[in-house]
Amino acid sequence: MTEKFDLLVDSCSDLPFDYLEQNNVQLVSMIINLNHKEYIDDLGKKFDYNWFMEQLKAEEMPSTSQINIGTYSEAFSHYVNADKPLLYVAFSSELSGSQRNAYSALRLLEEDNDSVSVTIVDSKAASLGEGLLIKEVIKQRDAGKSLKEVQEWLENNVNRVHSWVTVNDLNHLERGGRISKTSAAIGSLVKIKPIINVDPTGKLVNVGKVRGRKKSLEKIVSETKRTIISSEDQTILVAYAGDLEAGEYTKKLIEETIPVKAVEILPMGPTIASHTGYGAIAIFSFGIEK
Repeated sequence: MTEKFDLLVDSCSDLPFDYLEQNNVQLVSMIINLNHKEYIDDLGKKFDYNWFMEQLKAEEMPSTSQINIGTYSEAFSHYVNADKPLLYVAFSSELSGSQRNAYSALRLLEEDNDSVSVTIVDSKAASLGEGLLIKEVIKQRDAGKSLKEVQEWLENNVNRVHSWVTVNDLNHLERGGRISKTSAAIGSLVKIKPIINVDPTGKLVNVGKVRGRKKSLEKIVSETKRTIISSEDQTILVAYAGDLEAGEYTKKLIEETIPVKAVEILPMGPTIASHTGYGAIAIFSFGIEK
């Protein structure tokens, strides 16, 4: 079946490049800055993920750069006076200025052209929360749904995506200015692990803390169980930042406590992992309205 629209995602979706390529999905990339060098987060096309995780494990502190207007202009320019429109499912506007740049690029093109067939939808999500939505969009696109139909589905379902995250490295959060040095020191000493989720606006919110790695993984599984709907019909996504063993353990916990269709484990992309640090684990599912 001929697709009725093209699909664009950014590298904060954490879906592997091969998967995007196989499903005819375009990609715009964030930039990672580490030791005075820039690296393109292409979701594994060329980026050396294992090397990057070793840098995080060694307590390196990368930063990330939002996608600029020029990059978006280049991507959108193919849809000037085009017959087939483009849908861009974007990283949460509350977590990056990239989406604002996308709208700026679109406005500039619209000023100079009669028609620019580009629609931008805020996923209000990050990592595989964004990826979860994109996987469903691919299914609907391939089933012949129109862009308008898919846009309406997205707008009705972005606040049904639940993201439960635990971070293993408090020192990374301290180095990134997210918690105080004192909180990091005390928390690390008594093995405190924060529990984080994404609120209805797309912001990351610290909603609790537990003591110990195992308890933190059990907590995000229990929160997923509490908020999920129609679990038997879902494939839950688990993202891990370098620590595959913890990802596998989380999968096992899910399978033991939640009746699901499947559990898929994928690496947390380098842009997101730059902010969580090594060892972060996140679970993503559709559930109750936030």
